[in-house]
Amino acid sequence: MTMVTAAGWTGHDTRLIGAAVLGIALIVVLITKAKLHPFLALVLGAGLLGLVAGMPVDKLIDSFTKGVGSTVAGVGVLIALGSMLGKLLADSGGADQIVDTILGKTPARRLPWAMALVAALIGLPMFFEIGLVMLIPVVLLTARRSGQPLMLLAIPALAGLSVLHGLVPPHPGPLVAVDALKADLGLTLALGVLVAIPTVIIAGPLFARLAARWVPVVAPPEEAEETERRTDRPSFAATLATVLLPVVLMLGKALTDILLPKENGLRRAMDFIGNPLVALLLAVLVGMFTLGKHLGRDNLSTSIAEALPPIAGILLIVGAGGGFKQTLVDAGVGDVITSLAKDSNFSPLLLGWLIAVAIRLATGSATVATISAAGIIAPLAAGLEPTQSALLALAVGAGSLFFSHVNDAGFWLVKEYFGLSVGQTIKTWSLMETIISVVGIALIYPLSLLL
Repeated sequence: MTMVTAAGWTGHDTRLIGAAVLGIALIVVLITKAKLHPFLALVLGAGLLGLVAGMPVDKLIDSFTKGVGSTVAGVGVLIALGSMLGKLLADSGGADQIVDTILGKTPARRLPWAMALVAALIGLPMFFEIGLVMLIPVVLLTARRSGQPLMLLAIPALAGLSVLHGLVPPHPGPLVAVDALKADLGLTLALGVLVAIPTVIIAGPLFARLAARWVPVVAPPEEAEETERRTDRPSFAATLATVLLPVVLMLGKALTDILLPKENGLRRAMDFIGNPLVALLLAVLVGMFTLGKHLGRDNLSTSIAEALPPIAGILLIVGAGGGFKQTLVDAGVGDVITSLAKDSNFSPLLLGWLIAVAIRLATGSATVATISAAGIIAPLAAGLEPTQSALLALAVGAGSLFFSHVNDAGFWLVKEYFGLSVGQTIKTWSLMETIISVVGIALIYPLSLLL
């Protein structure tokens, strides 16, 4: 097999691989050393890749803009709707209601498990950074009142947020991977939840016992706590139903697609309402009633409007990542990597995970790692079964979470919010992220052999 690979290898293939390496290297240097915004780094990296690969300038520009357009069209609206639902949940007091209800019914010894559950529920519609800011006061308050070690409660909350962010749509990373690999979103969501549950348990409450011994810190002083909370809040049942509505609809679509024939009326109905765009739109509309009625008409309008500006940067990064991905594909880099992977019989899932790990370590950005890795291995997904494509998207997502360190904004958020040193943050947060990534691929790969 090695002889065949060597015989079929050409100088042009070498040039394409070199172009990809240079493009990714430029992105890494611009983000880490020059501190350039990832959007600009991805644009310049795609340009260098295309020029070194020998693409005509007009084709390079067309390829990049086509990738930007298709990616934003595919995931941009979903990200916007998810942000709206998350903002409604936060502003209405619905998130507080979930927290208070679950923690109020939980004995002290079960608090780490409750924190993981709260974070997972809040993390479904929210971006990691927003969920983290919301959960910090809850973690600190619970640690003070219960007298338990801070890391025993913080790690489960962080794990719940991080796993959802990396593995479960409608978060940007999983959405981008699904779009790039042409995977089924409902199936990816179902498998993502299946993988997420044991991953959260291992990286959350179980690892928290070790983290609390290694870093025996207490909650920072009282003034760090956020005290202002709404009293007029939606009920726990209404809030939970609103948050889970898009998940249930998308999972319902995935199940009917598997169990029912195409001409079945229920399947056709679920194909419509379980479409990610329709499911999230319905959830936002329901949320405007169940959650928004506690805000008032003017505040509801303001809340919806304020959900969009914070995601502008994410949409630009996602769009530029789509342009970079399309440049990789049109330059022929993906075909070379596909040929190499097939000739060596190397698992696409492991390859996708390893590429995402490498880019995550270099850039610190889970989103950039997901976008780049998905673009590189996209041609490998072309001949895969739907289940395998979904698992490939999850493998990329798991790789994108590996060992967050000093070049990741999330690292510094956790460090500052919990008053940790750099060393303590590495022993807790960085190691937790690594456990999530490794446990994730350790679950995903066997599933690919069974399904």
